[in-house]
Amino acid sequence: MKKYIILTILFAIQFAQGQTPIDSVQKIWTLEACIDYALENNISVKQAELSKNITEASYLATKSLRLPNLSGNASQNFTNGNSIDPITSDFVSQQINSTSLGLNSQLTLFQGNQINNQIKQGKLLIDQYSLYEEEAKNNITLSITESYIQLLYAKENILIAENNLEVSQKEEERAKARLDAGSIAIKEYTDAQSQTATNRYLLINVKNDYALQLLNLKQQLELPPNTNFEIEDADEIILDIVPDLNEVYSEALENLPEINAGKINVSLSEKDLDIAKGGYLPTLSLTGSLGSGYTSTQDYNFTDQLDLNFNQRLGLSLNVPIFNRNKTKSEVQTAKINIDKAKLELAQEEKDLYKKIETAWQNAITSQSEMEAADIARNAAKESFRLAQKQYELGALSTTDLILSQNTYTNTEQNYIQAKYLSLLYNQLLQFYQGNDIKI
Repeated sequence: MKKYIILTILFAIQFAQGQTPIDSVQKIWTLEACIDYALENNISVKQAELSKNITEASYLATKSLRLPNLSGNASQNFTNGNSIDPITSDFVSQQINSTSLGLNSQLTLFQGNQINNQIKQGKLLIDQYSLYEEEAKNNITLSITESYIQLLYAKENILIAENNLEVSQKEEERAKARLDAGSIAIKEYTDAQSQTATNRYLLINVKNDYALQLLNLKQQLELPPNTNFEIEDADEIILDIVPDLNEVYSEALENLPEINAGKINVSLSEKDLDIAKGGYLPTLSLTGSLGSGYTSTQDYNFTDQLDLNFNQRLGLSLNVPIFNRNKTKSEVQTAKINIDKAKLELAQEEKDLYKKIETAWQNAITSQSEMEAADIARNAAKESFRLAQKQYELGALSTTDLILSQNTYTNTEQNYIQAKYLSLLYNQLLQFYQGNDIKI
């Protein structure tokens, strides 16, 4: 009974602190879970989404340029002396107390087709910022993938370091027994002690590296630093065949949002040119107004005067540009230059993309070849170290030689896992450029 009471009290304390026992359970995160969470919570992605929302609001305002405006006005005036009555327009020489009320509206019928081009440009901007949002999601996806693979590498490094420390400790015990038996000199025992200390130091370093990599990933996920977090162990890594370079580049040109955004940027500059050319054409507007008022110079009351003085006006306004100090000419020339700049930026973007893809492709081929060579080297070093241990146990090998053999095996293990995870990273990068999902 006391046991259940204690458990109940502990649960109540955790609940009061805002944390249930379930919250304290460490969650195992897969790469897919990390990517999905980052796409929902990362600050850069949210900023890109807000920028797109701003362009959508601007697009609504641009479409409304086709609508007429409407404004109301009211004024109260007191005039003394010779003046013109603001309601009757009569010239009078007396005190005037007047009230004016009115509604005014204007509708642009034609403005050099500028409004239509501005609306088309606004739609292009929405498409472009949607691509920028997609690019931000791609960037965080790649960043999360790289950090996750680095964590896998660091985690496997810990396993190697722990195994090396365990082996060193056993070797130190054997050396101590042989020293006590008088079969080795004290230097060989101290060498074994030194190797154990070195491997313990290396284990601390790789654990620290893992902790830093883990913190980096949590920050990319916008998780609090104290969040219980652990990644899933990698299954057997199966690498895809490295695809053809030109095929990857061709597919990337079609799929990547930054390239499509660059193409839209050219179209936006062309719309700027159309809008600028519209400045050479006349503007035709429809105007209208309603008005009434009250003046103390008339004998009618306020309500009657509002009815008697009620007036309506409807008109057309034509504005023909003749000379505006070369403003329109300058805007047209600037727009043409911006088109050329946009095309050059697109060409540079495509050039940079090809460099990235070729680098990833070359690194994928190199790292896979290195992994195959490292696998052969580590298997050979593993067998050599096994034989060295047997010789050491029989007293046919010195501690120094055993340590050298162990270090050689450790280096080949590290070379292998480094090549393995680099191969995985570049392989996934090429899959991404082809428009395929990233998954381990």
